[in-house]
Amino acid sequence: MDRKSAGFITDRDLDFLIETVHPGVIDKLKLREIIREDEGLRSTFIADEKVFGRLMNDDEIFLKISSRLFFEILLRRVVSDFKGVSYTLEKTNTMKIPVFDTKEVVELLTKDFLVDYLAHMLSSFTKIENYMIWHKTKSGVLETIQFNDIDIFNLMGLCGVVENQHRLGFYKRIADICLFILGIYPDYAESEYRYPFSGHARPQFRGKIRISPEEYEKEGRKFYKLAAEHRSAKELDLSETFWALHENFQKAKKPLNFIAEVYLQYKRHKLFV
Repeated sequence: MDRKSAGFITDRDLDFLIETVHPGVIDKLKLREIIREDEGLRSTFIADEKVFGRLMNDDEIFLKISSRLFFEILLRRVVSDFKGVSYTLEKTNTMKIPVFDTKEVVELLTKDFLVDYLAHMLSSFTKIENYMIWHKTKSGVLETIQFNDIDIFNLMGLCGVVENQHRLGFYKRIADICLFILGIYPDYAESEYRYPFSGHARPQFRGKIRISPEEYEKEGRKFYKLAAEHRSAKELDLSETFWALHENFQKAKKPLNFIAEVYLQYKRHKLFV
């Protein structure tokens, strides 16, 4: 996804917004085009209380809107909810620590390009994509490599196989996985690495690699930096986005934590693969 596609919104999404906010409008087609061209007006529609209410109470919402719009609505809602509190909570294996950073998190979410990136990123985790690439070994033999886009360790390994010009997508996906796991499934990252009561690290087994939440953050920041420095990122107008996530990784996961715990508490396991 490049920044040029950031403002893309489907007709179905626009119709949903119009029918929810202004169901009695006479010229729906004209209003649809106005909203498409005016990002400020679109943001106003998305932030409308009626839109959020319908989103949360409709079990068939994905038959009516795209998953990208679904997550953008939630991200915009976080801004509204965070304005009423002064701190977020950071969890350790033994306690919750208040951190007075909501102002900085809200400021981060005022960057439209970043909200759009996060909405696309969350949407991408609603299904697994499988891939196959051809790789020429040092002996000149062609071999196939199969992988899916949720396997962080295979993706890391592939970074050393593919040529540099093709690595941006791998860098981006690895960093996105780290942010997604720490944002939407922080409990998984913690419980997979440590025993819940003692806090001791679980043993490593052959074929079963465990990394700590701290390592997820370290790798996420590292791969967003690699993505930001890649030549193709500049060509796609994504360097600023990747630098912002590298520098604000800790803050970027906060709205995702809030979405997972408050809005999607009983739905996340149905939404994500």
